[in-house]
Amino acid sequence: MLHAIFLIFVLQLIGEFLQKYFELTVPGPVIGLLLMLGLLLFLKPSHGSDSGFGQQVMSTANTLLQHLSLLFVPIGVGVVMHLQLLESQLAKVLGVIVIGTLLTLIFTALLFQSLRKREADE
Repeated sequence: MLHAIFLIFVLQLIGEFLQKYFELTVPGPVIGLLLMLGLLLFLKPSHGSDSGFGQQVMSTANTLLQHLSLLFVPIGVGVVMHLQLLESQLAKVLGVIVIGTLLTLIFTALLFQSLRKREADE
């Protein structure tokens, strides 16, 4: 588990470095996740047998996801601290939330459909 957490943090650090060095608009942790995806796809075992590395990362990710709600506590505190600003920009914030949610749902559905089609072709 510690190896997987270390790898996650190293890839996030590399993502942060790439974001700062190349002045990208994509956040560093997102770049790190893309690097993780590429690494897992590169190391993907053939014929459905899972590698120890992939299984270890998946187990660690599931453990982190079980405690994901704790990560929302600082965000909630930040929202409460800036409640007046939020109230003055409420229409814009709601618009961004609604549009962002719809775009995320559409993108996720299209990606899922593409992956299902790709899996059926294999």
